[in-house]
Amino acid sequence: MLIRIVKLTFKPENIASFERIFEGSKNNILAFDGCNMVELYQDINNSNIFFTYSFWDTETHLDNYRKSDFFKKVWSNTKELFSDKPEAWSVNKLQSTNPS
Repeated sequence: MLIRIVKLTFKPENIASFERIFEGSKNNILAFDGCNMVELYQDINNSNIFFTYSFWDTETHLDNYRKSDFFKKVWSNTKELFSDKPEAWSVNKLQSTNPS
């Protein structure tokens, strides 16, 4: 399983807009072949920093999503809201205390 972590930093006045975009997109992302989970986190010390975690069966599944028209549209709308360059990592889970 591949986990994609993306750090997003927004202008404070754009936080509500991003939250609306995420709320309207999360189920569509989850519906993509190979996507198992999508999560959103907000930094507790800096409320304009968010992290998305998406869980994919394989890198190919993630790449298919990133090449989709849906992703291009959502990303185009989201990147206009940034105050800093986004950062992204693709990681493999090595260990977990979660029994699932």
